[in-house]
Amino acid sequence: MLLRMPTSLSEAQRYLAEGAVPVGGATLVWALWQRDGFPEQAMSLRELPEATLIEREALGAAVLLHQVDDRVPDVLRRAASTVGTGAVRRTATVGGNIVGSTLRCLLPAALVLDARATVLDREGPYETDLAEVVAKRHLLLGLRWRDPVTSGYYKAPGEAGGPPPLVVATAVHTGSDGRHRLFVAVRDGYDVISETVPCHTGPDRALEALDDTGLGSLPAEAREAVRREVTGILGGPADR
Repeated sequence: MLLRMPTSLSEAQRYLAEGAVPVGGATLVWALWQRDGFPEQAMSLRELPEATLIEREALGAAVLLHQVDDRVPDVLRRAASTVGTGAVRRTATVGGNIVGSTLRCLLPAALVLDARATVLDREGPYETDLAEVVAKRHLLLGLRWRDPVTSGYYKAPGEAGGPPPLVVATAVHTGSDGRHRLFVAVRDGYDVISETVPCHTGPDRALEALDDTGLGSLPAEAREAVRREVTGILGGPADR
């Protein structure tokens, strides 16, 4: 297998056109390749500047999970810090987790940041939403978002090999009208549901509004976690 490591978007685009398979951190595909056979060409983005950014409002797809630190909002940092073991976080990438993993541990955090994705295909890079990235399994270059006023993250305890633990991600953004809006995303099993409601009148009204969205049909345990997280974030300190 020939491993391509482009240093420019034009190189990456050319390798894609030649049939190179994105490898990410190889934590998910390696076992499959050992079973089914290795591709002729694979491609890693770890030398591509656009895919290795770590900024307050941007994160590259080739960033390793253990590198996601307090340069990004708390919700994203905490989400990355709870993925797998330390060994997994030293090899798994942001892009591999969002696009390649069935758990998509970073997806709720990215959704509450109202993140947009930059992806690459054979025609070149373009921006799209996270729903399209997940559905079509695009080659992710990176994420960009608006810096939130505050954010929070909760992940229920889970057992190795057991069902995916409940995740509740929250963030508050300032809208174009100057008022605050609450973003909530919940991973319940393998499904991720996200909603946004006004929150400038306080947590009780925000929770009432959330009950009228898809989050209102969640199981009781998940609804209670949402209530706890929303109450905490709307009365808590600003995001670092």
